[in-house]
Amino acid sequence: MTNITRRTALGSAVALLATPAVSTLALAQPARQHRVPYSAGTNAPRLRAPAFATDCHFHIYDDRFPPAPGGLPAPNASADDYRKLQARIGTTRGVIVQPSLYGVDNRPTMEGVKALGGNFRAVAVVNDKVTDAELQALHDGGARGIRFNLAQVGATSPEMVEPLAARVSRMGWHLQFNLPAAKLLELKDLFLRVNATMVFDHLAHVPHPDGVNHASFALMRQLLAKGNTWVKLSGAYADTKVGAPSYSDSSAVARAYAELRPDHMVWGSDWPHPTEKPDNKPNDATLIDLLSNWVPDATKRHAVLVENPARLYDFPRT
Repeated sequence: MTNITRRTALGSAVALLATPAVSTLALAQPARQHRVPYSAGTNAPRLRAPAFATDCHFHIYDDRFPPAPGGLPAPNASADDYRKLQARIGTTRGVIVQPSLYGVDNRPTMEGVKALGGNFRAVAVVNDKVTDAELQALHDGGARGIRFNLAQVGATSPEMVEPLAARVSRMGWHLQFNLPAAKLLELKDLFLRVNATMVFDHLAHVPHPDGVNHASFALMRQLLAKGNTWVKLSGAYADTKVGAPSYSDSSAVARAYAELRPDHMVWGSDWPHPTEKPDNKPNDATLIDLLSNWVPDATKRHAVLVENPARLYDFPRT
């Protein structure tokens, strides 16, 4: 057996410590911490977002603009704040959705798009009094859809859906809906009749514990089969009875949607989570990590994050 001298052993130990791969400095450094307004936790996601991954649902709030009657209030959430979320979750592109707080005053949303740049789009809120010139100005600013928040009385109503659908479809836009399951079922005939692209927020708010056995999911299955309907895999916390971190009830619904039409699914953070109290904001790293469970196939998950949003929101194809 070869004898190892004390000097040789010490020299080997020094060399080992000097190697970058095992340096004590590298081992001692903590993982990067991300402090994002209106987002719990500071950890990075386990899921690595691909290039051009898109957050298809978040809001900008700016109290320079007056609130509309009935709008859901929220504190300021700026473009700079959102950049911090981007750095945390790794997305490249995004879609700012006009919140109910501002009614048809789309200035906070459109200024947000301008501040964030060409990798961003908007979903605006308009009513039946909007002019063609106003629609064109919104289009030029990055809008590619209009939202109907039918969860409460506000700027839009079901009666406006078909007239506005005819106008915005010509521009390549879609109609986005936020509404509870009961309202979805009440308007079943309307949704089956609409000849336009429709996008339903937050898993279409399928209620629990019924989940995929609820009549609203059966209607969504029917709409997805028609080919003009999309679903946002977002808002896991909106209707859950189980809660974080698994959101297992919402997750079952999300997986079922993704299995039905992976080509018509997109993902969104819903930052700054306006429906949640300040001391109960979700962890956005957890929310994007849910996609590994919801869409386990890597190719389909890439479509949800990149290709599908490019088609729906008119981003450049990669």
